[in-house]
Amino acid sequence: MDSIAVSDGEAGGAGGASTYQALKRLDDLWFRLRSRASGTIPEIVTRHDAQCPTDSREVSMAFDVVVCGGTLGIFFAAALALKGFKVAVVEKNVLRGRAQEWNISRKEIQELVDIGLITPEELASVISAEFNPNRCGFDGGSELWVKNILNLGISQVVNSFDRLLPARLIETLKKRFLEAGGVIIEGTGASKIAVYNDCAIISLDDARVLLSRLVLDAMGNFSPIVRQIRSGSPPDGVCLVVGSCARGFHANTTSDIIYTNSPFTTIKNSKTQYFWEAFPAGSGPRDRTTYMFSYMDATPSRPSLEDMLEDYWDRMPEYQAVKLEDLEVLRVLFGIFPTYRSSPLPAAFDRVLQVGDASGIQSPVSFGGFASIARHLQRLSNGITEALEADKLDKNSLSLLNPYTPNLSGAWLLQKAMSVRPDAGVSSSFINELLSVTFESMEKLGDPVLRPFLQDVIQFFPLAMTLGSIMLTRPSLLPQIFKQVGLASIADWMIHFASLGLYTMLSSVIASPALVLATMLPKNQSYFLLRIVESWKYGAGLDHKN
Repeated sequence: MDSIAVSDGEAGGAGGASTYQALKRLDDLWFRLRSRASGTIPEIVTRHDAQCPTDSREVSMAFDVVVCGGTLGIFFAAALALKGFKVAVVEKNVLRGRAQEWNISRKEIQELVDIGLITPEELASVISAEFNPNRCGFDGGSELWVKNILNLGISQVVNSFDRLLPARLIETLKKRFLEAGGVIIEGTGASKIAVYNDCAIISLDDARVLLSRLVLDAMGNFSPIVRQIRSGSPPDGVCLVVGSCARGFHANTTSDIIYTNSPFTTIKNSKTQYFWEAFPAGSGPRDRTTYMFSYMDATPSRPSLEDMLEDYWDRMPEYQAVKLEDLEVLRVLFGIFPTYRSSPLPAAFDRVLQVGDASGIQSPVSFGGFASIARHLQRLSNGITEALEADKLDKNSLSLLNPYTPNLSGAWLLQKAMSVRPDAGVSSSFINELLSVTFESMEKLGDPVLRPFLQDVIQFFPLAMTLGSIMLTRPSLLPQIFKQVGLASIADWMIHFASLGLYTMLSSVIASPALVLATMLPKNQSYFLLRIVESWKYGAGLDHKN
């Protein structure tokens, strides 16, 4: 890792750094998470029951919205700036993309074009690779191939004269944001946020002070504000990811969405099921990104990232049918993706709202922050606009933008089924068997069932048909499922499944007349009705179109 050239500085978020020192820092954080060593939790946000201080001599600038966290926060900032709001982005590092690629489906990235963030020509320029078909396969079981799912590589860097330049997509959004009058404040973070009845005052690390009507927390999984809200509680589930982008692959035209080539294994006395994902990189015809990941709980016995990375180097050559010595490693990748059952996170303070990964809106199975932002960006930017226009910036009103979504809550059972419980007593091949029969069932039921699931959208009728098919074709798996996930988890999931059915019915039957009624109401009343209708639609997965 020390021999690999890296760009100057680091970008924010998971995947923003690739040095050995960064790996050790992240492993230290992971150790503290699983050892429950939360330490002192700083109070970032304070609430004051008073009007905004009239003496504003210390205020450097005033805005409608301040977005804390720039790498993915720039999406929200640009969308709001284009709607005419005065917006600032505060980024602790340098606001730039990461030296890696995102893979996404065209339908999801097209959302950025549909809401006017980028043009079709700009979209074409940020797509660095397109690959088909795409594989899902499980050790000793089924293997199926699909097309146009997570099959686009979105440029994060441009390689020119051996120098890493800013990411095309992030750079395009930065340009659009600045042209719309946005302000970027780099190299400093928000140390304190004082919330008053009519404003929020943000104190930066460099002693500057900003005033804003609303603060968006886009600081990701390890946001200090989220840590304050959750009182430092450990996550309910974690996905550890390690991998690399390397040059030297010859068979490099297809991708793996999810793949296993072994039963669960034991690493450092912890039972672990490894999954793989791989796709061509746009930096060259023989360049390929390969990830190995595993779902687990945050208990002390779980392996470190460095342990997994050592395993990765041993296992990846067999998986990709290459010799390690024939590869030129361009970048080492690693990340920790924690999630909580109580997600999305409701607003805990007036005038402060979590967005993106900080809100927990991403799936506990894919942990796909970029795809999740693309899916929810139009909904959130419209909702935030209406909240600002109607002055609905109290925590109860803002919480309607991060509502309960039964399809997201129901996905927790899937994540739990894919994690190895040390005391479950199931066979080492159980997870592969379960996934194999699940994907076989979905394939038989056709694209309307399979494709939403592969794009992180759980819907009531496709899920019900899949479960019915599994029970009919492999009833012997049911006792092992109960062992693996536990009765309490299944009982909890059934509540969310019933809610998923209810939301599907409400969105299908009542949403249209409710939207007509919303046009007749004043803004402060239509705001609430529109948020409820949206929660039905997105909570039932009906925003997805095949």
